[in-house]
Amino acid sequence: MENVFDIKDAQNYIDRINNLVEDTHGLWGRMTVDQMLAHCCVSYEMVYEPEKHKKPGAIAKFILKRFVKPKVVGEKAYPRDSPTAPQFLIKGRKNFEEEKKRLIGFIQKTQQLGASAFDGKESHSFGKLSSQEWNNMFAKHLNHHLAQFGV
Repeated sequence: MENVFDIKDAQNYIDRINNLVEDTHGLWGRMTVDQMLAHCCVSYEMVYEPEKHKKPGAIAKFILKRFVKPKVVGEKAYPRDSPTAPQFLIKGRKNFEEEKKRLIGFIQKTQQLGASAFDGKESHSFGKLSSQEWNNMFAKHLNHHLAQFGV
């Protein structure tokens, strides 16, 4: 798996994103390319702009940590057409260039902060994660959706 904290791997994600155009169509799923970019930004918003997203309550957080966390932070890739959490659903069209710029900025910021900034950092939904778990979560999500759009 790629390392989102490594400058070369981060640049690879950026290069893949830069290969997208406004009319790139997904190979599966219902999202448009602009919605996919906005969707990928949500993971980063929960870190850098947490006020945009409501934190789960105690019961929901327990369920997320117990049943969802292993699938999200583990090494195994997401299958096609995996279910999407409600806060990740993007309704309506978005500005392609704006979402692309935001996602690239989040990838660069994460790489520049480095693994040490994420080791033991509290996740919005899963509690404290190791830097490897953060990496797995970010890398798997990016790979899944960039592959969905053929880049």
